[in-house]
Amino acid sequence: MHDEFLCHVTAYGVCDGRRIGVPLGTYRAPTLALALWWLRDRASWIAERLDPQPENTRIPPHALVPVADTAPDVPRLLRAWCADVDRQEMVADELAVGRLVRIAASDETTEYELLAESVDALRMQRTIPPLVMPVG
Repeated sequence: MHDEFLCHVTAYGVCDGRRIGVPLGTYRAPTLALALWWLRDRASWIAERLDPQPENTRIPPHALVPVADTAPDVPRLLRAWCADVDRQEMVADELAVGRLVRIAASDETTEYELLAESVDALRMQRTIPPLVMPVG
């Protein structure tokens, strides 16, 4: 069982023809449960900022407008991921055995990526001798 996890949230977009990543947060979780909690919290945080609830009093009247039904719905995807117990268990299982987990959702302009990985797995990868390829 891996004990500590490094979690990241990044938004990617294109600027001047180049893919640019903007870090939205990092957390070093001391337990698997806290890593999962943080990933769900950040997914909810992104969803709320992309699609705030109309009853939110901090939003000026008429500031929100509906989008086309065919538009990618990142907030819906992220909220669905947060609510899916089976998918949360799959993520927990993958992290527990030391695998990198990536959750991503995209719209027309931006990809939102949540990553988590075991700190122990990262340390173990550093101890594996590098593969040396013969030249020529």
